[in-house]
Amino acid sequence: MKIKLKKAEIETLLQHKVEHKKPKKPNILFRTLLKLVSLPNMLLTGFKTEKIGMEKLSKKEPCLILMNHSSFVDLEIISSIFYPRPLNIVTTFDAFIGKDWLMRQIGCLETKKFTVGAGLLRDMVYSFQTLKSSVVLFPEAGYSLDGTATTLPDSLGKSLKLFKVPVVTVTTYGAFSRQPLYNNLRKRKVPLSAKIEYVLSKEDIEKKSVEELNAIIREKFSFDNFRWQKENGIVIDDPNRAEGLNRVLYKCPHCLAEGKTKGVGTRLSCLACGKEYELTELGEMQAVEGETEISHIPDWYKWERKCVREEIEAGAYGFEIPVDIYIMVDTKSVYDVGTGVLKHDENGFRLTGSNGKLDYKQSATAVYSINADFWWYQIADTINIGDLNVQYFCFPKTGGDIVAKTRLATEELFKIKKER
Repeated sequence: MKIKLKKAEIETLLQHKVEHKKPKKPNILFRTLLKLVSLPNMLLTGFKTEKIGMEKLSKKEPCLILMNHSSFVDLEIISSIFYPRPLNIVTTFDAFIGKDWLMRQIGCLETKKFTVGAGLLRDMVYSFQTLKSSVVLFPEAGYSLDGTATTLPDSLGKSLKLFKVPVVTVTTYGAFSRQPLYNNLRKRKVPLSAKIEYVLSKEDIEKKSVEELNAIIREKFSFDNFRWQKENGIVIDDPNRAEGLNRVLYKCPHCLAEGKTKGVGTRLSCLACGKEYELTELGEMQAVEGETEISHIPDWYKWERKCVREEIEAGAYGFEIPVDIYIMVDTKSVYDVGTGVLKHDENGFRLTGSNGKLDYKQSATAVYSINADFWWYQIADTINIGDLNVQYFCFPKTGGDIVAKTRLATEELFKIKKER
């Protein structure tokens, strides 16, 4: 999938203001259209559902649907399993580029990843109370990089108190394995299924504390796609299944070099020490020769997080790299505003460039995470920062695979600052 791009001068763009549009309740025609568009993939993957406690939710009662975010197929899954229930789906702003009218007709609510604004909350309340529509929210905001849940915001429990509607969770199985982000969204033959569970009633939400609500939701988002693959014997024999895996497993556990791993075919190799690992058909890492330091990919990713935190605590973390800069201010296009330098350290981000016309700072406590995306709209890997007015997409020109590490560092910096 590609996105509309255009060159532009940054001064004019930074003055641009987007007019807010109220959510629309999707009519039955658009709901049916989404269902039909989703049907081929649902049939192809033998899609199945498991429902728990859903008899407690009446057909016309609005609810909040929280779904894990694994793949582009998520929208098709959600459109299939809740049909014909009207849904307003919280959707990242870039999905509206070039197709604003259509996205609003099918009920999408615009948001900017990892930003907090009262506008989205108002839109969700309007959907529940005025449109009598259910709302779908991907609380992780970004796709999972390692097949486990990404960091969830502490504000989620407070939002449930505000909405005062039942909460349903949807956990997908197979969506990540079928089309992982690191693999350039290459599709594999993997069965899809989903568990749909009625988790909280309005009365539950009223009685429980914000902390208790957050704990319940986090427990529901404790999944592991690689473990699921192994336990269920899901064989993925794609000859290129390790392609791009270096984006996630960027640090070698043998020699500790960073940005030197390379995923090609079924193997991940370290260009610094020469050690090779095979990604097995059941999703495990296996050293071609010698010891396998870490066999489970999410454990490898956790180890990288630990290493990043140690760097931060030692005052050794930071980078300053040249980047290509694109910005997003409206739904007409993504704008190429030239090149610049992105800096990240314990103080947060600083982005300068566009011939001296851009100087954006984002503190380490501004957001709990960032959007780190691989092969974003077939352009390149990107680090996405910004606020409610402007989103900056930074495409590193040097530095190796630093996108995943930057997300980890952002999350750990936020935790450390909060702890202090």
